[in-house]
Amino acid sequence: MRTMKWLIILLLFLPGTLQAARIKDIARLEGVRYNQLVGYGLVVGLNGTGDSYSTEFTTQTLVNMLERMGVTVDRNKVKVDNVAAVMVTSELPPFTKPGNKIDVTISSIGDAESIAGGTLLMTPLKGPDGKVYAVAQGPVVVGALSFGGKAAKVQKNHPTAGRIPGGALVEREVPFHLPSSDKLTYRVEETDFTTVSHIADAINRRFGPNTSRPVDGASVTIRVPDDYRGRMVKFLSEVEALDVKTDSPARIVVNEKTGTIVMGQDVRIDTVAVSHGNLSLVISESADVSQPAPFASRGRTVAVPKTDIEVNEEDGELVVMNMGVSISEIAQALNAIGASPRDLIAILQAIKAAGALHAELVVL
Repeated sequence: MRTMKWLIILLLFLPGTLQAARIKDIARLEGVRYNQLVGYGLVVGLNGTGDSYSTEFTTQTLVNMLERMGVTVDRNKVKVDNVAAVMVTSELPPFTKPGNKIDVTISSIGDAESIAGGTLLMTPLKGPDGKVYAVAQGPVVVGALSFGGKAAKVQKNHPTAGRIPGGALVEREVPFHLPSSDKLTYRVEETDFTTVSHIADAINRRFGPNTSRPVDGASVTIRVPDDYRGRMVKFLSEVEALDVKTDSPARIVVNEKTGTIVMGQDVRIDTVAVSHGNLSLVISESADVSQPAPFASRGRTVAVPKTDIEVNEEDGELVVMNMGVSISEIAQALNAIGASPRDLIAILQAIKAAGALHAELVVL
């Protein structure tokens, strides 16, 4: 019941009208994008929580690295429990120049127990074209702990993955130049014809008629006004600062694992009656022992199985929801019958199956 009250409070804070957002928050200039980087490296300095000897690629990598540094070692005598092989991933933001720093994520790929307290050695980060765009190195930050012995273990969060804020130094930039022509294209993050139309209208009101037009549900073309020729950055900054009323389809997202429910503001239902009662069935097994009386000449001890079955069905209240009610009214009506979040998921699925729910129901 407490969870349902918090759900209603959350729903009541949802606005009843279209929301305004800046163009820069809902759309991006075509060609301006992030680029993914990946690399393979070693984390050293672990306190016996690294990869075991059976992880051959860790031993091979460590030996190869030492040989490149002029150190000759016997591969069969190398212990690697203080070293862990990891994959290093990152994203290169657009317009990032050499010398800038970016964050990296480190994930163990061997059987290391934890990489907390370790240091990542110099690791080249490559793009899909095989070229090195950044080099990562530094102490790993792990928001977790893992301690234990042979009989017990204590662990919090995930100790085999961590981050290095600003841990990679950019060595190469992805070449990109702003279009030299007078036409630009913006693409929205979520396809919606209404939002695209609102973007074009907002740009035309600010810079004059026929400056922008929608192409499809995801794209808007913009003609650069004569007053902004040669001042592309200034023009783009003013375009992206414009407020636009966004729209989205009616959608309900439910997570059956956690009991989480999120409803959009445009969710509507037809007139429908809902009754929901919980049925609980408890079956317990026990054994009664039957044995002969003392000093009896005959008889034997027998264990007789006994089964107890208890059925409890709560009363289900019938609630009628009228056509076109708002999301807060839906929550209040379902709360009136004492529905928990998990009950609410079952009710919403039943209403959708009945054809009375006019919204997309997404079950995670």
